Amino acid sequence: MQNYLDLLARILISILFLINGYFKIINYEGTIEWMESYNIASFFLIPAIILEITAPILIIVGYKTKIAATLLFLFCLSTAFIFHLDFSDNMQVTSFLKNIALSGGFLLIIINGAKKFSFDNMKK
Repeated sequence: MQNYLDLLARILISILFLINGYFKIINYEGTIEWMESYNIASFFLIPAIILEITAPILIIVGYKTKIAATLLFLFCLSTAFIFHLDFSDNMQVTSFLKNIALSGGFLLIIINGAKKFSFDNMKK
């Protein structure tokens, strides 16, 4: 049962990033405007999209899981502290805490890796 729950957890934590990566693609110009409103250069959008699409896929299939989780761990922490520090806005507090919580989930993946249903496990 633990192996099934591990796979389910990897899927659930990854879905958010796949969807957000897709949203960034279909709302490319709007995302650039939003990033620039925080004084973040628009050239960071392409790496963010690549990360939000590829890392979750790697985590779901369990390939290079710890590396992908590390990248998303750092991504979540950095976006929390760059974009969600307006603690006078309850939505920003919620977004900040969501990113911190997600980073905790990725930290667990970094520590434990992927279980049986993963390419990483098949290589062992």
